[in-house]
Order: sequence, then C-alpha cells, then structure tokens
Amino acid sequence: MAEKEKKFRSAAWFGRTDKDGFIHRSWMKNQGFPPDVFDGRPVIGICNTWSELTPCNAHLRTLAERVKRGVWEMGGLPLEFPVMSTGETNLRPTAMLYRNLVSMDVEESLRANPVDGVVLMCGCDKTTPALLMGAASCDLPAIVVSGGPMLNGKFQGKDIGSGTDLWRFSEEVKAGKMSQQDFMEAESCMSRSAGHCMTMGTASTMASMAESLGMTLPHNAAIPAVDSRRSVLAQMSGRRIVEMVREDLTPSKVLTKQAFENAIRVNGALGGSTNAVIHLLAIAGRVGVPLTLEDWDRLGRDTPTIVDLMPSGRFLMEDFYYAGGLPAVIRSLAEHGLLHPDALTVTGKSIFENCQDAPNWNNEVIRSFDHPLIEQGGIAVLRGNLAPDGAVLKPSAASPDLMRHRGPAVVFPTIEDYHRRILDPDLDVDEHSILVLQNCGPKGYPGMPEVGNMGLPPKLLARGIKDMVRISDARMSGTAYGTVILHVCPEAAAGGTLALVRDGDMIELDVPERRLHLDVPDEELERRRALWKPPLPAMRGGYQQMYVRHVIQASEGADLDFLVGCRGNQVPRESH
Repeated sequence: MAEKEKKFRSAAWFGRTDKDGFIHRSWMKNQGFPPDVFDGRPVIGICNTWSELTPCNAHLRTLAERVKRGVWEMGGLPLEFPVMSTGETNLRPTAMLYRNLVSMDVEESLRANPVDGVVLMCGCDKTTPALLMGAASCDLPAIVVSGGPMLNGKFQGKDIGSGTDLWRFSEEVKAGKMSQQDFMEAESCMSRSAGHCMTMGTASTMASMAESLGMTLPHNAAIPAVDSRRSVLAQMSGRRIVEMVREDLTPSKVLTKQAFENAIRVNGALGGSTNAVIHLLAIAGRVGVPLTLEDWDRLGRDTPTIVDLMPSGRFLMEDFYYAGGLPAVIRSLAEHGLLHPDALTVTGKSIFENCQDAPNWNNEVIRSFDHPLIEQGGIAVLRGNLAPDGAVLKPSAASPDLMRHRGPAVVFPTIEDYHRRILDPDLDVDEHSILVLQNCGPKGYPGMPEVGNMGLPPKLLARGIKDMVRISDARMSGTAYGTVILHVCPEAAAGGTLALVRDGDMIELDVPERRLHLDVPDEELERRRALWKPPLPAMRGGYQQMYVRHVIQASEGADLDFLVGCRGNQVPRESH
C-alpha cells in the first residue's frame, strides 16, 4: 500500500481522473493492458537500439523481452521504445556523425514520455555512449544492458578477431601473402554468432566503460551475446531498475569524477579503444564532471595493461569472460590502489563491494601486475605545435621502436586522396616516412571517421614493413593497431596546424616525452596559414549543417555545444 501512495513521475500522465488521464490510459489500453497496470506502479522505459541494419544489435529485440520479464516481476510496467540505431559497419559517412543525434533522441524521448526509469539497450560502438549521454542529460534512473560480444571467430584451425584480423588479412592480400579466396572465406568465419566485436574494440571497450562507471550489473561487459547468462543479466537488470526508481538512484549520483577516473584506469588495464577518450569526455560533459585529456594521460601513465586481448594481445572476449571478466580486473586494480573503491554503482553498492571476491581463472588472459602486457598502458596524450590542444596514441597497440621517431611527412589532404595515391608504386615514401591525413576531424569529414589507421603502401608491405607512424585528426577502430596518432586538435578543417603540413616536412614524435612537433619555422607556418582556406561544407542544410556549426573539438568530447550539461527530467507542459 505504501508504494501505491508514492507518486512517481508517470503519475502526471496515468494518475489523473480528468480528461487528460482518460486520454493517456485509454489509448494505452488498446495494447491490451489491464486497468491495474496504471495503479501507480513505476513505468520503466526500455530504450532499444535494435535494428537489422545494425548487425551488432540485431538480437536486442529478443533480449528486451528478458528485461521486461524482470520489470514485471518487481511490479513495474515495462514499455519499450526505439531510438535511432547507429550501426558502425553500414552507416555512412560515419556512425560518429550521428552519436550526438541519437543522444538527443534518447534525452527527448525520456523527458517527453511517462517514464520513471530506463533500461538502455546498446551494443555497437556509438550506441553505448549515445544512450548514456542522453540519459545523463535527462537524469532519470538508468541502467545499461549491453548486447554482448560474438563468439570467437574460427578460421583454418585458429581463433580470429573481428576487425583486428580483418586489417591483418587485408594487408596480407596487398602483400601477396594471402589469396583472395582465403580472404573471402574468412568473412563467415569471423562473424559466426549474434553480438558485437569480440576483440577489445570500441564496442567491448564502451561496454567495459559502462560497467566500470558503475552503470551496469557486474559482468555486463564480457558475457557472450549467445550465452544464456546474458539473458539472466538482462532479466536481473529489469528487476534492478524498478528498485532504482524507488531509491531515486539517478545517473548523476553514479557518474562522479571518481567513477570516470576508475573507468580511465580500467581502459588502460584493458588496452581499450582510443574512442573511449572522446566518449567519456562527452558523457562527463553531460553531467557536469570536469574531465580533461590531462586526466587520461595522468591516470594512464602508471596503469599497466594486464588483459591480453586483441588488438593489443592474443585473446578474445569469450576467453576474457571465462577468465573472470571485468570484475577480476577491477578487483586487481583496486587491490593495487589504482581505483576509487567507494564509487557508487547501480547495484546500490560500491564498485569494490561488487568485485571484492571476483576470481581470476586464467592468468594468461588476465595477467598479474608482476607480468603485465604493457607496463605503462592507458592512452598517451601528445602535445606540441602540431597538436597544441592534444592528440592521442595507444601505446599497447604501437611498435616500441617507433615511440621515438623523426621522419618526413607524406601528406594526404583527404581520405579520397589517400585511396587514390597509396597504391601507386611511384609514391615517394619509405619506412621512415610519416603518413599524414588531413580534414577527417569532427568538422572536416564531417563526423570524424575511423580512417586514422591508414593501410601501409603495398610496396612497403611487400618488403615486410608492418608499421609506420601515422598522424591524423580522424579516429581509428578500436580493433585496429599500429603507431597511429589520432584526434589531432585543433583539426585541419578548423585551421589547426595539421592543415599546414606539406610533403617533406620533418615531424618529430617522442611518446615518452608526450611531444609531437612539426619542424617548420614559425614564420613559414604563418605564411601558410595566411594562404589557408577552410574546406567547403559537405552538405548545406539538414542535420549535417547543424553538426558542423555546433560540434566542439575532439579534445572536449566532440559533442554539440548546445547539448553539454544536464537539463533534468521535469515533466513537460500539458498538451491537451
């Protein structure tokens, strides 16, 4: 009886006896709901990015039914609704262009509807940050349920990883080391079950970030999509969100500075995607937490990479789950003093309470601090006249012999120019050269595509060269690897120094000193700047124009300037 007397947000729609209450309840009853579901119980929105155009999330329709079961069991009313689904593999020009649009869809859908709490159903790369951003700006009780990774790929008797082995196979075909027939056969062998990438790519990284931020139940990040335990977690999350509504446990109480610092440490321990930098900066901006690139560099320097997963290591997400998953990593970090153990999570307990007894069943997959994959993991933030506002590099995926390097630039003004010229056997390039790609940042492409891990020239691949320094204002897939410098800020299209680089210019990289320098006199750079003109916009009108006008730089999260901040969940004005 006490709960029925408690007024939830949805009571402003369903708890009235006037004309408006009649409208809200009557039209909902055309779905076959009995009258007592509108008796004051909490209404739980199930925000679903299910789409057959997003193969990573194509099973979320089924998984949502398990969430609903849990909501019903705890006396809630589950109501599923769709939002735009950003599929990394199919969406052009890039899914990142639409991350902010999806966050708007989520925020406004939550605020405008009779919802007391929400389960965020996500999986593919941008769906996780987009849903977290929208939920954070609305600040209703929220819990994340990820779709989970695919099973390990199997090809010619060996495990293969989505994305990571694709890049390797592609280079081997160019070098004449792999036949086209084998390349085509590997397609079906790589993606053999429902789920997202089973490497520590951006999808697995962001699922891990959601868990380490405290926004999921333990083990959400690693349970394979087709494992029955994924369905159990979904059902338990449905139960838990009803309790969270009663407790008024909102994202702003979980997404604290301590939570973000924990996530950064976890990312370093995992060898997680560089894309996590942009996404966590954007999520933090929505809740007003002061997070910067300096936090990433400071916290990453002394965090060892202890998880041996592709693309940095050998194993895949299925192996990671069997080894103990993220709780084992969190426990190890906490026991070595690298986490804030008291950070609150959606369980209502602290992150250490959730993981204090977590076992590690495989010391090869989850290594000890005495035998890390990389002693200093994390994300390195580079600065210098080429990147005054910062650029990022993932040391665990880079070549140690290239961490200090000086070489001449080979410049590609656009990704199309790169594709036209990189196959040319007469291209003036050798293993000492530095490939530089311009105009692929948030404004320039627009949307900042995952093209920063430029493939090497075939003539160098044929000689056995496997890595080169590459620099751009773009991103790269979390499944990719190499000595790749990304997110150069300011970007070329915004007039950054990157736009002024010319063929033959000498560039100095010193990762230990966090330095990225273009060795061109200031006077010459000023002369070039005076001649520079911004590129024409790709589209006039529509969302793309709004995006280009309002997107902030990658160093601040690449959100739209007017979306930063929490606007709350105040019930909108009446419509009838």
